[in-house]
Order: sequence, then structure tokens, then C-alpha cells
Amino acid sequence: MERYFQRKSLNLPSNNLGSSNPPSNHLSSSNPPSNNPASSNPPSNNPASSNQPSNNPPTELDEILANLPADPGLRPPMTYYNPNFREQIQRAYLQRGPCQPKSQNDMPQTLMGESNRRFLVKWFDSFVWLEYSKEKDVAFCLHCYLFKCDFDKQGKAGSDVFTEKGFKNWRKGPENFRDHVGQVGSLHNKATQHCTDLMNQKQHVETIVIKQTDQARVNYRILLTAALDCTRYLLRHGLPFRGHDESETSSNKGNYVELLQFLADHDEKVRAVVFENAPGNLKYIAPNIQKELVNSCAIETIDAIIRDIDDAFFSILVDESRDVSIREQMAVVLRYVNKKGQVIERFVGIQYVSDTTSSKLKEAIEQLISSTNLSMSRLRG
Repeated sequence: MERYFQRKSLNLPSNNLGSSNPPSNHLSSSNPPSNNPASSNPPSNNPASSNQPSNNPPTELDEILANLPADPGLRPPMTYYNPNFREQIQRAYLQRGPCQPKSQNDMPQTLMGESNRRFLVKWFDSFVWLEYSKEKDVAFCLHCYLFKCDFDKQGKAGSDVFTEKGFKNWRKGPENFRDHVGQVGSLHNKATQHCTDLMNQKQHVETIVIKQTDQARVNYRILLTAALDCTRYLLRHGLPFRGHDESETSSNKGNYVELLQFLADHDEKVRAVVFENAPGNLKYIAPNIQKELVNSCAIETIDAIIRDIDDAFFSILVDESRDVSIREQMAVVLRYVNKKGQVIERFVGIQYVSDTTSSKLKEAIEQLISSTNLSMSRLRG
């Protein structure tokens, strides 16, 4: 019953929302810039590329990831890459970590003023984002390199010393590094937060969407189950749903609303998703929603009766009467013997007829039988 009503009434956000699959950023059909130096390099021995099955040639993104330049002085700007590939490239660089040579002998000395100075390896211990290019003998910031393009769009990119040109004033290295980091809210700290969010799956946008979607599904199921429990109880006992006064100040809002309130008062999970805690368009107390709940119960009940009949012979009991609106109607009951040998009679519905002539009654009966997927060939009386 829940499956039927979810198809009819469920309206949840999705990523494909009917699907639990997270949105993918992998667009292998998009073409990266044709002059990308990373794609023109010969294939490397990177394990990521060697694991490709022989019958599945690597995609353009795979080729780029397998040939990312390690030396920061040889990297193209992040804006050089296809926007559809940037997140995977940024994550690959973060997983690899900053380029930090460990040997002091790799850093040549440069005459600055009256003294020879050079980059010091110990600076890596104080500034985890710091990178050194042996090719150009300059320092870079990995975090700003990866996310400076985001600030370029906002017109707040600042200096490009640590992202493109490279820093080389070794005499005041630590002092300039601290200035680059700046205060809380600086561009560098924002770039660092971008790196943290990208690598922290709990903060990653895909995970957030999935988590929110899953929670919405859980809340909807709790609400739907509570509403169906109230509906089944009232239908089983033949009680009316609506009340004379269902306003907020009413002392008796009708059986359905009062019963739903009773469940909320005794179940915290129900209380968290009904009435004022439910979405504005999904409160399940509107008259049309109550009618749909009843109709869904009727459909599921008839399906259960038909499954119980299976392929057995059956007969029908028909009685005609008028309702309060003076319309002719026909009540139909199925009579059959179940697999246990018991004689069963089940009411399957009321069919309205324009008049009570034999031809109209026969037409109405055939219409009802066909709507339940029963075969007239199994009808015996």
C-alpha cells in the first residue's frame, strides 16, 4: 500500500530523487582544452593508469589525472582545465599532498644583498600548505593554487605570487608566509577551508545531498505510516473521518485528525513529522489527501482479494439501491472457495448505473469485473 501511495503522492527533492545514486561530476564526454600540456605528455607508469582494463581505453580525464605535473613550477593554472574535471583534479592533488622535497641539498643558494640565501626545508613543518619548485627555485601555496580560480570569479583573487609567479624572498621567508596566511577570513584561509570540505566526505556536497534526501525519505515514511495506520483503523471499524469543526480551536477535530494527534502524543518520531512539523504541502490532513488514502486502501484490499481467488471459479452477488443523492448504484460481492476449501464472500465495490435495465446492469458488471483483472470465463453464477 505504501508503494502505491508513494508513487501517487511522494514529492521529494532528488539527484535523481527517485534514485539514490549521488550526482556525478565525471563527464567523460566533455573535451578538455586541446592545448593542455598535461594531455600531451606521454603515458606514465602511474598505477592509476595501469589499472585500466585492456578493453576499456582510459578517458581524457584519466589521462589528465595520470599526468598531473608534480613540480608546482610546471603546473598550468587551474583555470586551464575543463571546469567539469577540476574537482577530480583538485582532489587528486590534495590526496598526493604538497610538493615538499626533503633534502636541503636540492635548494640552491642565491645571493641576496650581501649574503647567500636559500629555501629552508624546516619551513615545511610550520606551513603545511607550502610547496617548493626545484625547477624554478621558488615557493608556492598548494591551497591557493587549487582554489584561487573560485575567488577570481568574485574579483577577490589578490596577488598571484604564491600561485603563478612563485615566491623567492628567502631573507624574509617565514614573515611573508605568515602575511600570506593572514587573519581569519583571508583568501588563503578560505581556500584552506575549501580543501578541507572537499576531502571531508561529511561536508562534501554529494554526501550532503544524499544525507538530506535519505532523511527526507525516512521522515516521509514515518508520516505515511502514521496516516495509513489511522486510515486502516477507521476503515476497519466503519467510522467517519471528518469532523464538524477541524479548526485549531476545536475541541474535536474529527476522528482522523484526533487519532493522528493521539499517535503524535505517544510517539516522538511521529510528533517530529506531523502537523506543524510537516512540510506545508505534505501534512496529510487535507480532505483530498484523506480520500486518496482511502482509495489506496481500497485498491490494495481488492488486489489482496483477487490474489486469494487466484484462478478459481467465482460467482457474484449483486444488489441495487439508491444513495442519499437518489442515484442508482449497484453493490457487488464476490463469492468463491479459497485454497483451504472455505467459502468466502468479499465485498469489492459499488458501481453507479444510469438505470436498472438488464443491459445496463450487465454492462456495469462487466466493467467492474474487467477493472479487477478477473476473467469472465471463470464466472459461474
